[in-house]
Amino acid sequence: MQHETEDSPKSDSNDLEKTTREGTVENSVQYKWKLCKWNGAVDYIPCLENKKAIKSLKSKKHFEHRERHCPTEEELTTCLVPLPDGYKLPIRWPKSRDEIWFNNVPHPKLVSYKQDQNWMTRSEDRLLFPGGGTQFKDGALFYINYTEEVLPDISWGKHTRVVLDIGCGVASFGGYLFDKDVLTMSFAPNDEHEAQVQLALERGIPAFLSVMGTQRLVFPSNVYDVAHCARCRVHWHTEGARLLLEINRVLRPGGYFVWSATPVYRTEREEVYVWREVETAASGMCWKLVVKTTNIQTGVGVAIFQKPKDNRCFEERTKNEPPFCEKDDNPDAAWYVRMRSCLHKIPDSNSIHGIEWPRDWPMRLEEPPTWLSAVPKGLYGKQAAAEFQSDNEHWKHIIEKSYLRGLGIKWEEIRNVLDMKAGYGGFAAALAGLPIWVMNVIPVDEPDTLPIIFDRGLIGLYHDWCESFSTYPRTYDLLHVDHLFLKLSRRCSIMKTLVEIDRILRPEGWIIFRDRTEIFDQIEPIAKSLHWDIHVSYKQEHEQLLVAQKTMWRPSK
Repeated sequence: MQHETEDSPKSDSNDLEKTTREGTVENSVQYKWKLCKWNGAVDYIPCLENKKAIKSLKSKKHFEHRERHCPTEEELTTCLVPLPDGYKLPIRWPKSRDEIWFNNVPHPKLVSYKQDQNWMTRSEDRLLFPGGGTQFKDGALFYINYTEEVLPDISWGKHTRVVLDIGCGVASFGGYLFDKDVLTMSFAPNDEHEAQVQLALERGIPAFLSVMGTQRLVFPSNVYDVAHCARCRVHWHTEGARLLLEINRVLRPGGYFVWSATPVYRTEREEVYVWREVETAASGMCWKLVVKTTNIQTGVGVAIFQKPKDNRCFEERTKNEPPFCEKDDNPDAAWYVRMRSCLHKIPDSNSIHGIEWPRDWPMRLEEPPTWLSAVPKGLYGKQAAAEFQSDNEHWKHIIEKSYLRGLGIKWEEIRNVLDMKAGYGGFAAALAGLPIWVMNVIPVDEPDTLPIIFDRGLIGLYHDWCESFSTYPRTYDLLHVDHLFLKLSRRCSIMKTLVEIDRILRPEGWIIFRDRTEIFDQIEPIAKSLHWDIHVSYKQEHEQLLVAQKTMWRPSK
């Protein structure tokens, strides 16, 4: 049994009592849930808190202990995470960018730890975010505007639409880029900077938990318009610049790496050494230093490198440093794939994504990428560009005629959305006119359409829904589950995936299921046992739509 004094989860048959009436089938199982009771269970992240796996690591030198180490299905606990004491429904966007309820994320350490850097302050029952940061001495918006001033070609919200923010802190950079119509994927590890990603998501800013460690980031190659690092504490110059090469992998040809850190503008010996090493590594990758400057008002410097648009520079290199990756090294392979200190060439085929820059935002949202016209077969067996267009119209119709009007969802209360099987990204694209952002997930056992999603100016990542997602509890307002569970049920437990949905969904958050009717015989009893309110259950031939809402209910202690 689990006790209040334990500090880690254990798989226990007592987490969930299942009783089946004699002579009945599996869908007649009655579920009696229990509350997770160990210290810290309120913020439980299964794949980042597997202490048994972390303890067995041979090394932590490259932050292996901050990477994913998922419990097996047998080890994964099925208790439900508790709510923090005094939890309230979140403050809504856009007010949430500036303030959140303290009791929802009761972690005050950053207030004192970063008190001289204007990250956040506490005012009675709220945490306030004035928009500052280590490098944002006059605020994130000043820094954003200054970056465009020194490099007009970055053209926030037109030429630049999707940005990767590395070591994001509380994600004020991404939060204020919304003012420029830019969508930022922010990430940071689950480390001593207590709950920074949780704070970002509570504010309504896209973020997830990850680290620049030994494994590739969970994105395809050549998709981000800009990668950004403001004092992100990453050693870009070490081990053959392996981590910088990973940024090169995900950065779009012609894209920019914006680096604001002390080696850019300080003159101490160690800072100068790091700058020279990074500059040498960047030169070896054929990156061009287009800006290096220090703002007179703040004293903060920024360097901006540009990734090459083609392979001509590589052909002129006198040294093969860094070396090219092997031909069989798929640059888009990213799920539990180790980083390598090698360089991928720029795409040079008309049927490969990344060969040209997308159209300016917002035109890129609804126009198929030009490279799709050379792809003969899409998700549904037809020519890919034609499928893209029909899928786009399909979701526009569903969102307008059904989702926004007929499901009972108060869309003005929705901010953070997760599409668990995003396809071409049509669901997210159809919601682009609302003050909502969507995390588009491409399951690892589905065709890889994630480059298309990024080319549209949307964001997403790869994931396996047989495992826990890299986020804190209570971080999403709505989950969209389109024809995922029938296939998933052949590989893993539907019940445990529904427990994961319950973990990451906010109280009073919504779930929209679409799937074949037969799978709902398993989904609906579990949903009801979790005290989710079923608002819509509609069947048409062999298809079913089910809309549920999570409540504030938790099992009794």
